[in-house]
Amino acid sequence: MIPIVATALEDYCRRHTTTPDALLDELAAYTRSHCKLPQMLTGPVEGTFLRLLVQLTGARQVLEIGTFTGYSALSMAAGLPDDGELVTCEIDAEHARIAQSFFDRSPHGRKITIRLAPALETVSALKGEFDFVFLDADKENYVNYYEAVLPKLRPGGLLVADNVLWSGKVLDPREKTDQAIVAFNDRVARDARVEQVMLSVRDGILLVRKR
Repeated sequence: MIPIVATALEDYCRRHTTTPDALLDELAAYTRSHCKLPQMLTGPVEGTFLRLLVQLTGARQVLEIGTFTGYSALSMAAGLPDDGELVTCEIDAEHARIAQSFFDRSPHGRKITIRLAPALETVSALKGEFDFVFLDADKENYVNYYEAVLPKLRPGGLLVADNVLWSGKVLDPREKTDQAIVAFNDRVARDARVEQVMLSVRDGILLVRKR
């Protein structure tokens, strides 16, 4: 895996980013100690970026596809107003259990609802419009998730997709997952319903605004 940002620069960015809540640090440490694939953690730089995006957009209704252990959900919930709501979709019961245990300890946890089911099933059953969507689940389904959530994103709403550079493999997509991410990136780039910008934050973040 090729790091998109050099480790020293990543550390520099982290030192110049607002320090996350102590509970988030504890959650990150627990995930690294107890979970497989801890690299799936959102981390302090991206977590703070997501919180600021939620605040800057004035979002009140947030949808997350892919909870993992809850770092990104807790980060975004901290950016919501007191009456804001965040629905997060997770398919792994153990990940959901860990996430809920930390949500229960946070003053922002009451804003979060975990839906334990395949995300496409959850999204199809959701009503109303969302202001903000964060997509960070199985990459093979990125196009399917995008098409499912875009109709439920309000005009002017923001969708944020993670891992869109996939450690640089988008430049030479040999594996199925590489090709799925390339297909997603290309689909969004051709979509007249949105405007977008790709950023090289961590493993690549795509910001997509619905027209």
